[in-house]
Amino acid sequence: MVILLAIALPCIVTLPWSLSRYDKQDVGDVGADPRRAPSWAEPMGTDQLGRSLMWRCLLGGAISLGIGGSAAIISVLTGVAWGAISGYSGGRVDATMMRTVDVLYGLPYVLLVVILGVAFEPRVTGIVRWCGEVTTGPDGWLSREAGTVANVVTLLAAIGGVSWLTMARVIRGQVLSLRAQPFVEAARACGAGPARVVWRHMLPNLVGPIVVYATLTVPSAILQESFLSFLGIGVRPPLPSWGNLAAEALPELSAFGLGGTSFRWWLLFWPCALLGLTLMALNFLGDALRARLDPRGRGA
Repeated sequence: MVILLAIALPCIVTLPWSLSRYDKQDVGDVGADPRRAPSWAEPMGTDQLGRSLMWRCLLGGAISLGIGGSAAIISVLTGVAWGAISGYSGGRVDATMMRTVDVLYGLPYVLLVVILGVAFEPRVTGIVRWCGEVTTGPDGWLSREAGTVANVVTLLAAIGGVSWLTMARVIRGQVLSLRAQPFVEAARACGAGPARVVWRHMLPNLVGPIVVYATLTVPSAILQESFLSFLGIGVRPPLPSWGNLAAEALPELSAFGLGGTSFRWWLLFWPCALLGLTLMALNFLGDALRARLDPRGRGA
């Protein structure tokens, strides 16, 4: 938790400053290499366009954490609703809903995200541009950056839209076990409807598994966003994320040791280190919550 807060809080608190400075270029002297090593002036160094890597990593962290958290919320809400309805209904409804989950499991993840992005991004761009013109006018930031905002929104919706399958299976199994408990039968005997039984009696008993798997979904969503951005089909430059920052630094590996060119290690080290530490912290936090909240994990 301490490591996670040490990384997440600066990314969130400095968001107003990083939004205005992440793409500011400083090439320095004519003919000089704009990539400068870390120093007191630039603690994380600069990239190939003279942009401060510190501000780009801070904004990239806010974007990666925001996409991961939002996608996890979408995944949890969809998975809990789908699994609860499937497990409580049973019969043909349960079989149909779970076969749908099995089919989606069999489809390539990257292909689903690309299809969802291609299908919905133009429409989301039009909606964002219209909202920008209504609120800030045609020259406002939201109107000018409608494509960038739509890209981020579509990406988090696509990741959340295909990440709920495991949550649905877990919640379905929990609901199937709770459905046969005496307190559920007593609620039915008292005349409670299906919605009331699920909401008032089953959901409080599902809080533990939901919290545990939601915590483990966040690092998975962050890793998926970074992977897609690394491949060039996620967050698009010049907007940074930890994934596309690592992709931009990858060509520096081929320059190592060739023609006397020094390796600009900071371009690859900082985004990868921040991503790795964040994923490690989130996974350890999820394991700790599982040991604390999951009765089966507590016994182990």
